[in-house]
Amino acid sequence: MRLASTVLPLGMTPFSLADSSISAGCQALSSSLSDAVFSLDSSVYQYESQEFWSNTEILSPGCVFRPQSSDQLSQGLQALVDADAQFAVRGGGHMGIQGSNNIDDGVLIVMSNLTTLELSEDQSILSVGPAYRWSDVYAYLGKFGLAAAGGRLGPVGVPGLILAGGVNFYGNQVGFACDTVVNYEVVLADGTVAQANKTSNPDLFWALKGGSSNFGIVTRFDMETIRSPKVWAGAHTVEAKYVDQFLAAAATYAANISDPKTHIVPALVPGETLVASVILFYDSEEVSYPDIFKPFTDIPSISSTVGFKTLGEFAAETGEMVVPHINDVFVAGTVTGTDYKSLLEGITIINSTFFNELPKLLDQVPMANISTIQLDWQPIGADWMSASASRGGNALGLDPSKIYLCYAEVVEWIGSAYDDIVAEWVQETTHAINNATMKAGLYDPFNYMGDSAGFQKIFEGYGEENHAKLQDIATRYDPEGVFQRLMPGGFKVF
Repeated sequence: MRLASTVLPLGMTPFSLADSSISAGCQALSSSLSDAVFSLDSSVYQYESQEFWSNTEILSPGCVFRPQSSDQLSQGLQALVDADAQFAVRGGGHMGIQGSNNIDDGVLIVMSNLTTLELSEDQSILSVGPAYRWSDVYAYLGKFGLAAAGGRLGPVGVPGLILAGGVNFYGNQVGFACDTVVNYEVVLADGTVAQANKTSNPDLFWALKGGSSNFGIVTRFDMETIRSPKVWAGAHTVEAKYVDQFLAAAATYAANISDPKTHIVPALVPGETLVASVILFYDSEEVSYPDIFKPFTDIPSISSTVGFKTLGEFAAETGEMVVPHINDVFVAGTVTGTDYKSLLEGITIINSTFFNELPKLLDQVPMANISTIQLDWQPIGADWMSASASRGGNALGLDPSKIYLCYAEVVEWIGSAYDDIVAEWVQETTHAINNATMKAGLYDPFNYMGDSAGFQKIFEGYGEENHAKLQDIATRYDPEGVFQRLMPGGFKVF
């Protein structure tokens, strides 16, 4: 399966060396890989350079390099390194941080044609290329009654989610998405196409589990499948008058995640009226309204979509929340606790601080120009971390003696005139939340990469030992710092 390439008239190449304004990287690629390099006036460039979820990511690369294979990517990467030319790499294009997966003037490498999608003979392992969104993966696996620990929103791309760790619906059963990967095919800085698994390059294997794009460009993920023909899932939405009860329900669940088949995402969504909505997920084709969800489902709903459906159908449902080509920012944070009381205190502090700061934003940005404001939480407890450990662990550095309550602040808006206002507000709000949770002794430096903003630190939150280990592995596999110097986007270990 390949995306259609541009059909060019006879004698016309996708890239011409005649233009003296072409960047050194584009010229280096075009000399030997002209069939995979596309200039500004090509339809491939015009499509690929705009294929991002967030307007924040729309930049102006000098050319697009769309490799057809890992070997061709290897050849292209060597050419870029020889030319000392900057580049960006885009998988699904879902991280809304300027420059994280696009670039001005340099080479935009897109993974659109790396389209491996196949099951092992016993259907226990899925091999998937970085071209795909999770909706594609779930549609494929659904034909076999299978699922994978992937994105909770269908439009999210495969590589970015896994390389960030990968919060997923099955986390209490299998850990993070990266924990289910048994092998990475990765193009290293020197052009080597390597395999990273428990026996081959095991240090790199560990580093790729949460270490992001600091070590190479992954061209295939081999990951465990999950037998899950249907799930009971949906959104349970309640009125603002029940917010205190709703937050208490979130703390109750987080303090005692007694059923590994469960997953929740509680959120508060201000608008003309405030609503509280929780995504409820239960991995069963037979059981509905499990007892562990009663603290939520006992609250009268004004809207509910819960029911039996395939994972693909549910990811499509949640994916409807994704508005393409919007201005947006996500900000991550974490509190930790050991019991209901401490977790409820953490939730309450985050909630009250966020909503105390919100009028400052609404005084500057008309509500009509705000597409979405949301505050949501993600509990990660003992089952989740035990599942991670049973598969060899990862680089994230979470402490199994704690219960983690990660949260995300989300703002999406219309009109670039408000970009700086929103950026300043989220930074000030995050600073206020962190100060408040530090004062209460509940703050944790872990920021989940998949929900983080560009101003946030990631690897320091993995712990000093893991951070140093990641730096050592990056130096070993990329001694010239190619992925630190020439690929400016993404969170860096140095």
